[in-house]
Parts: sequence; structure tokens; C-alpha cells
Amino acid sequence: MHIKHFIGAVAALSMTVAAGAGMAADFPAKDLQGVIMWGAGGATDVVARAVTPLAEAALGKSIVLTNKTGGTGAIATTYVRSRPSDGYTMLYGAENPQMYKVLGLAEIDYDNYYAVNVLARGVAVVVVNADSPWKTFKDLVADVQKRPGQVKMGTTGVGGLPHTVGSMLKTVIKFDVTAVPFDGEGPGITALLGNHIEFIPVGIGAAAEHVKSGRVRALSVVNGESVPSMPGVPPIVADFPDFGKYLPWGPFYGVFVNRDTPDAAKTALTAAFKKAADDPKFAEMMQGRGNVMMNISGAEADTFLTKWRSVSSWILQDAGVTKESPEKFGIPKP
Repeated sequence: MHIKHFIGAVAALSMTVAAGAGMAADFPAKDLQGVIMWGAGGATDVVARAVTPLAEAALGKSIVLTNKTGGTGAIATTYVRSRPSDGYTMLYGAENPQMYKVLGLAEIDYDNYYAVNVLARGVAVVVVNADSPWKTFKDLVADVQKRPGQVKMGTTGVGGLPHTVGSMLKTVIKFDVTAVPFDGEGPGITALLGNHIEFIPVGIGAAAEHVKSGRVRALSVVNGESVPSMPGVPPIVADFPDFGKYLPWGPFYGVFVNRDTPDAAKTALTAAFKKAADDPKFAEMMQGRGNVMMNISGAEADTFLTKWRSVSSWILQDAGVTKESPEKFGIPKP
């Protein structure tokens, strides 16, 4: 009797495993859920709602989008992690989880997720008032070095894009400036236009219209090469090649599932979102907002995410704002 029961149990288990494999192979067999870590109307939300209809067409199923805000994105991130690893719940995320551990916000980061697609990344640009005497980024740096501590740089606070770019610069050149904080990139640019500050690094999306109108001048893009949305503006490595060790860097947007999701589901989702990101209209929209298309997944995405975490975590550590050292989590210095 015991042997019969054992054989029956093994048979039942085999049928369950086979059924699960079959379900994964038929993926998706039902509609999916997409959880957006930031609120409606924000950059991550806009990207998610633009790419999703294209992915739905490729998958043949609907993706129901939900905004779950809070905890710098940690609410959505932990929610997706708590869901079954079957590929039916996706996280539409930005860069924030890569700093959760050192900031003490959560015990997880993108190591716990499979990158279905890192769609695109933002690029920073260093801008000055159109009336500024600085015509090139080298001009700005030369003046900063001539007048240490006297040149005023706009910032959005510790850990924000302007602060991070400024901190990176300090590690490769002498760059002693006075940081003037604002509540966001918009107020920072307004202060620049009013000559309350002398320069500010911001996302291209925040500066593009001001550059086009001639109100501000772009001196350099924080990138390894020039970008289409800032024609004629040289990359920062053209003047300071050592900055290249931090690149590519910038805010990014991606779609993720739990890392232990079945391979068949990962394959189906990866193919669908690659096709979506390849759509010319989506690419045009992203580039128009100052982003650089990436459209990478799997191991290639992991390489990018690991480097991004290394750069940002150690910049925050050096600024003295981390709660835990990157060393504790085995995050190497860039």
C-alpha cells in the first residue's frame, strides 16, 4: 500500500509539474497586470502607457495598468515581488530600486527581478543662461577652478540628478562650486533664467524647450556621445575622458518580472516588449523627450543595471547620505 501511495504521489506531482510547464509554454493564457511605481502623469507612467498597447498587440492579451505609489517606488516593487512568479504581474520601474539597499528603503533591488526590457535612459545636460560668458563646458570648468566655491550651481538636493553629476565631476577634476537647492528641475531652470544661479545639470527633457527657444545654452551632455535631441552639443567625455568610467548613466525606464519566472514566460514577454520598443513611433516619442533608446534585456540589461547601481551607490556614500555602505552588499566601486 505504501508503495502504491508513493507511486501515486509521484504521478500526481509529475502531472502538476507538466501542467505548470504547459501553462508557461502557452503564456500568456490570460490578461496581465502592470504595476507602475510612480504616479499618473509622471515620466515612468507616460512611458508605461505609451509602450503597453504595442506590447499588448504582440502578446494578444490585455495588460491592466495600476499605479502603486509610495516609498520612492518601494511599495510597487515589493508588491510585485510578493506576487506569484508566473510572469502575469510586471513592474514598470525606474532607477530607484538600485539605491534601496544603501538608503535603507528595502532589502531588494533589481537583482531580484528579470529585466524584460530596459527601454531607454535619460541624459543630463549642463545648461547656462543665454547671457552667460561661458561658451563651452571647458570655459565653465576653468572659471570654477579660478574662483573655487564662488560659482553657484543649481541642485535638487542630495541624490538628485544635479547633485550626482556634480559629485561625479569632483572625482575626476577640481570642481568646487556652491550648491543652491531647489524643489525640482523646473524651479532650478527658472532660477537660472533669473540669474540667481550660474549653471545647472538637468535632464534633457526639462531643458529642451528652453534650449530651442534660446533662453539657455547647453554646454555639454552627460553621455559618451552626442544625442539627437541636443544637436551640436558635445558629450562630456570630449573634454574630460575620465568621466567615461561613470557612463552610461541617467534615469531609466524598464519592465521587470520576478527573476524566478519560468523561461517560457520571460521569452514571450521579452519578445513582445522588444517589438514594442522597436516601434518607430515609440522610439520617436522617447527621443523627443530627451531619452536614449536602449531596448535591452536579460544579461545585457543586468550589466547596465549593475554598473548603474555601483556608480550611484558610491556617489551617495561619498556624499554621506547612505544608511548602509555599498560594501555591505558587495557593490564594487566604479
